[in-house]
Amino acid sequence: MTIATSPNTRQPAQHVADTHDLIRVQGARENNLKDISIEIPKRRLTVFTGVSGSGKSSLVFATIAAESQRMINETYSSFVQGFMPSLARPDVDLLEGLTTAIIVDQERMGSNPRSTVGTATDANAMLRILYSRLAQPHIGSPNAYSFNVPTVKASGAITVERGEGKTKTEKASFNRLGGMCSRCEGMGSVNDFDLTALYDDSKSLKEGALTIPGYSMDGWYGRIFSGSGYFDMDKPLAKFSKRELQDLLYREPTKIKVEGINLTYEGLIPKIQKSMLSKDVDALQPHIRAFVERAITFTTCPECEGTRLSPEARSSKIKGISIADACKMQITDLAAWIRQLDEPTVAPLLKGLQHLLDSFAEIGLGYLSLDRPAGTLSGGEAQRTKMIRHLGSSLTDITYVFDEPTIGLHPHDIERMNQLLLQLRDKGNTVLVVEHKPEAIAIADHVVDLGPGAGTAGGTVCFEGGVEELRGSDTITGRHLDDRAAIKETVRPTSGFLEIRGASTNNLKNVDVDIPLGVLCVLTGVAGSGKSSLIHGSVAPRDGVVVIDQGAIRGSRRSNPATYTGLLEPIRKAFAKVNGVKPALFSSNSEGACPTCNGAGVIYTDLGVMATVESTCEECNGKRFQASVLEYQLGGRNIAEVLAMSVNEAEVFFNEGEARTPAAHKILDRLSDVGLGYLTLGQPLTTLSGGERQRLKLATQMSEKGDIYILDEPTTGLHLADVQNLLGMLDRLVESGKSVIVIEHHQAVMAHADWIIDLGPGAGHDGGKIVFAGTPAELVADGSTLTGKHLALYVGG
Repeated sequence: MTIATSPNTRQPAQHVADTHDLIRVQGARENNLKDISIEIPKRRLTVFTGVSGSGKSSLVFATIAAESQRMINETYSSFVQGFMPSLARPDVDLLEGLTTAIIVDQERMGSNPRSTVGTATDANAMLRILYSRLAQPHIGSPNAYSFNVPTVKASGAITVERGEGKTKTEKASFNRLGGMCSRCEGMGSVNDFDLTALYDDSKSLKEGALTIPGYSMDGWYGRIFSGSGYFDMDKPLAKFSKRELQDLLYREPTKIKVEGINLTYEGLIPKIQKSMLSKDVDALQPHIRAFVERAITFTTCPECEGTRLSPEARSSKIKGISIADACKMQITDLAAWIRQLDEPTVAPLLKGLQHLLDSFAEIGLGYLSLDRPAGTLSGGEAQRTKMIRHLGSSLTDITYVFDEPTIGLHPHDIERMNQLLLQLRDKGNTVLVVEHKPEAIAIADHVVDLGPGAGTAGGTVCFEGGVEELRGSDTITGRHLDDRAAIKETVRPTSGFLEIRGASTNNLKNVDVDIPLGVLCVLTGVAGSGKSSLIHGSVAPRDGVVVIDQGAIRGSRRSNPATYTGLLEPIRKAFAKVNGVKPALFSSNSEGACPTCNGAGVIYTDLGVMATVESTCEECNGKRFQASVLEYQLGGRNIAEVLAMSVNEAEVFFNEGEARTPAAHKILDRLSDVGLGYLTLGQPLTTLSGGERQRLKLATQMSEKGDIYILDEPTTGLHLADVQNLLGMLDRLVESGKSVIVIEHHQAVMAHADWIIDLGPGAGHDGGKIVFAGTPAELVADGSTLTGKHLALYVGG
């Protein structure tokens, strides 16, 4: 007997595990966010837009990514957590559907001078293994090719066991070959100290002979020097014996006892080498960097010729190429050379190295070399270098968080970056991008627009949906998304020319160019074409030139717009003059600070492996100052009330009546000019967005005296609406008689220029030439360069 069966026409029910397709945020209040709730689709590319300071980073980085990282950290044992940074829980009611977050931000890559592009991306490690297997003559393990591993030699007695209970002492020697150059210790450069910059030999140590920053005889250094017994503290240094001078300058670390305390005495030069020269000079504090540049000269190591490697490592070669030669090659050339190697014994290694080097080219960094110091990469280059390790990753269902990945990219390169972001999404990852460029916003599956304004005027969700709906919305981003700048009909006449002849810095090919003065001149070209090399190598070192680069400003919770811009100084003096007291009372970092919180305004409670708890100081109620200081007033306001003002309020306050202070008003004017009128004077720098920090830096450095201003990508972090304010400021600068040179990729800035110098045609050794010089209209009409084509598309709509 057969039983008739009817086909099952019902669709299988969705598995409950597949329903978790959203990241839910409820009640987010971090920084300026106003209790917002939002749902973000998983495995899609979501772009967060809005003016600078609207709350994008607060939502994406300080809420979603921060909570994901905190929860991952909590899965480790208490012992391991003790070694990790403790992260506070974001101020949010509920977060659901989070996955592991990987943040790819714009932070510069370390300040360690030993770090290079090769060491940061594992390319060096793979090359070292390759050379240890194939190079001739064979010199040893991969360590023999590493400039971070010194050669070690030792000899002495060893005990050899021979049978039961029998031992024999024998003499033995030990040798481990490292790749480090012994002369420069793997740094590639040697330094020479100008001793006259370290001390004044007409004075004694007690009289303050040392001129090194931080070496005061009033503190621990004075106690160590006097307690060491190596020299007479009252004798002028000019009268020191050879032995005393040797101990002062070069003595190796020696244990001493001072007032019953065990301390270490060390000569000045080894101490400076460890404390100051172990870091990248550009990452040092300004006053220490000035000292280093004054007191120490750096020259290429004569033994290794800057390669950092030992003679043995340089002599071992594959097909006539040493590892030093390979690291010096442009990455695209190195990839082509690796492709020619056919060696079955290391086939998997060659394949992995090939993929890594090809990733550099895909991401637009093929013009770099592996020996390029990591600290010299721009923010955009550093971010893309970090991206490389994720491109070939096997991980899926990861949340990738990008902070303006198009920074530093020519419009031609943005298309490639968009493809990489889509590749990450298509592998099943959630991609969250904070972005301002219309070309990057256009590829989004979902857009979240925050605003409507910045600071306290922002922090709300103005729009959620697709790109087309955003265009039709009445938000600031929606209105500006299709903005197209018009080419200038008339350009300003030049007042002269800055002649550059035979420029050959980095990849420049004996460039001759005349840069017009008295106008707005814009340098364009793909990333790596030689724009920064031309300006920083041939223009920046000249007298009367002010350089405003794209380096991020750093600051602690104690730093704020008033301290960073120098605004607090005239304010303190005005308060002191009116009240007849010392200016130091009106600084929360000095005498006027609340004694309970030391002027921080908050009390930090360390709970061991748990997150540090931050609570408002009950003594000063977060005002940072002693109660007695708040009794002194200027124009009816105390210092805490003044620091709580916005820039716009303070601009009016310091322009009239008893509080009239021209020096303060001038600084406030510049802050207002760059669109920071909404910022609070006492707002901690740590709470400012990237765009706000960029403009704060711009406003501060605009005060420096000079005839020529160089701005390196000033549109970094700026919303489409903010770019118009920037152009207005650049116009005012030119109209005041200054010459302005801008390195920029933004087409609106190109269209607004009086003169454009385009470098290229490609990057690295494919660039380094002037491919066009003329007005924006002539560049569009010419249409032969990449920049000309993209500018024509932009102004044509």
